[in-house]
Amino acid sequence: MPETLISNTTVEVVPGGAVQGTIRPPGSKSLTNRALLCAAFANGHSRLTGALRSDDTEVMLAALREIGIGVVESGSGSVIDISGIGRDHFSSRDSHFELFIGNSGTTIRFLTAALSALGGDFRLSGVQRMHQRPIGDLVDALESVCDGSVTCESPGGCPPVRIQTRGWTGASVKVAGSVSSQYLSGLMMAAPIAGQAIRIEVIGELVSLPYVEMTAQIIRDFGVPCGWAPEPSLQANAERVILIDGRGGYRPRDYDIEPDASAASYFWAAAAITGGDVTVSGLSADALQGDVRFVDCLEKMGCQVRRAANGITVTGPERLRGIEVNMNSISDTVQTLSVVALFAEGPTVIRGVAHNRFKETDRIGDLACELRKLGAEIEESDDGLTIHPRPLRPAILETYDDHRMAMSLALAGLKTAGVRIKNPACTAKTYPEYFADLEGLLGRAHRWHQA
Repeated sequence: MPETLISNTTVEVVPGGAVQGTIRPPGSKSLTNRALLCAAFANGHSRLTGALRSDDTEVMLAALREIGIGVVESGSGSVIDISGIGRDHFSSRDSHFELFIGNSGTTIRFLTAALSALGGDFRLSGVQRMHQRPIGDLVDALESVCDGSVTCESPGGCPPVRIQTRGWTGASVKVAGSVSSQYLSGLMMAAPIAGQAIRIEVIGELVSLPYVEMTAQIIRDFGVPCGWAPEPSLQANAERVILIDGRGGYRPRDYDIEPDASAASYFWAAAAITGGDVTVSGLSADALQGDVRFVDCLEKMGCQVRRAANGITVTGPERLRGIEVNMNSISDTVQTLSVVALFAEGPTVIRGVAHNRFKETDRIGDLACELRKLGAEIEESDDGLTIHPRPLRPAILETYDDHRMAMSLALAGLKTAGVRIKNPACTAKTYPEYFADLEGLLGRAHRWHQA
């Protein structure tokens, strides 16, 4: 594997036999960025262990450092010591901060809410694709609770975002839940920074519920009471209500981060596709991350799944079968399951993921385009797609600068020769060592080409 991946490189995973082995992916991006935010605004010192080192976490760390948070990394970045500042200790409200967020959706959504609650003058911008990813529903919610203004500078309610506030004054806020659960997660994590008890009503469908449950647990882990309201909402159009008592603020603590369950899906999929046997260590069925339920989909396709306290093992069958599944709650694994479906008998129908069109790329339309290049017949719908397996053929596949496109599509090469993935460097967003780790698990080298 090249020491440095560059944008004009393509990678070809070499077909071989059944994949066998054990692997532990790096720490969860979702957990790392949530824990970083809670620790940054706690009153005192926190230590995060097992943290992910990637583009998404780097832009979060850079933004926190820029506003004055003390951060020291060790253990090749997997251990992070944070000197948090509570709301009352932020001394730079009269300064203007320009923060570059790259293409990290978690970072811009979480920080937009957090910094509006902290109070001050901030502008958050990113790469071109970030300026096409909607954040308007979150900004509208913040405008209703902030003492000041939060505005989008791009059409369609997209970043850059300008924040000029003196914190929050309201105690109740409503937010739409159909585009991204990160809007709700951002509001939840901002409440203790505002130092207030906040009631949040979610209007309409709430996508990716497990990520909201993850956020609630981390907030509780950092000492803040948080949970769903027990009584039915009095508002007929409010689907859910969550309460956060943020008056005491976050408490510092040591926090260990689970391996990334979304990343684990690629290795479980390798076992499914090849009839192999792969254990991902460090995860259990009780993990905070909802994406561990990806193995439930593989089980329905005919795989054997063994769930233990510190690892989950998938054994692939002789023949996979197509399934129909709603993946709303595990939408980051849609691309992975779609590639597994290429090798199944019968069609696979994926529903409930309309919000995937607003990710790093259109993860329905663009995914369908690339699967067709491989020879599959794809029916695209508003909220998903149907994969009809057909004999596969060599192809050079686009990744759209989307890490999950690169990692998932590469798996087609496990049984099909000549599948080349453009711009493998885009995996640095969440998993810089993905192709090296995949090589290690396979026990054979990939082929690298200069485009």
